[in-house]
Amino acid sequence: MKLPARHFPALAALWLLGACAGPAPDGLEVYNAYNRPAHRASDPSRVVVKVSTARQRAYVMEDGRPLLVMPVTVGAAESPTPTGDFRITRKETRRRATDYGFRRRGQEVERSFRNEVPAGWSFTGRPTPYWCEFRPGYGFHTGWIKHFPASDGCIRMHRNLAPKFFELVRVGTPVSIRRTQPEDLEHGILPLPPDAGPLPDRPAADYLDDRVFTDHLPPTFR
Repeated sequence: MKLPARHFPALAALWLLGACAGPAPDGLEVYNAYNRPAHRASDPSRVVVKVSTARQRAYVMEDGRPLLVMPVTVGAAESPTPTGDFRITRKETRRRATDYGFRRRGQEVERSFRNEVPAGWSFTGRPTPYWCEFRPGYGFHTGWIKHFPASDGCIRMHRNLAPKFFELVRVGTPVSIRRTQPEDLEHGILPLPPDAGPLPDRPAADYLDDRVFTDHLPPTFR
């Protein structure tokens, strides 16, 4: 799989280490190793979140100081992320969707909506780890990061960054979602993980296991 180097220049060191230790890591390994620095807030009550849908960036800020800057994936054209001013209204580390997920019968596992599950099958909602809701049905959560708008309207975060975001925000944290943000100019250019689009997805059965909620690097702060 050929991955453009411009998509993850800051991870070049991983390739160098791979060259010294053996074969270079593939795109999925580079994706899973992606991380961004985070700083704890001096006063959590002064934390605000800003999202730029055009740049696909989220900025967790405290009095103009960036605590966490990360790439996100926002809603596709047919299911756009709502814009406006919101607040975090609910947080849940192990949330599962109620309407969409997977149906299972024995060893058979298929993606399915809840209302499409026939008799003899069971239903498990798709996991949305580290859920931070800002509007009913819309939230920040762990998901595959693509380099183009691709979600159903929620804001996807990389698996290694979602736990950091979850710790930095609290119920009541203001969220500003706009097409662009002033922070795009100063903080918006950052190394990206490989585009998840060409990468292999988990087997559907993996989404039924609660280990999906802990499949990330331990969150660290500076």
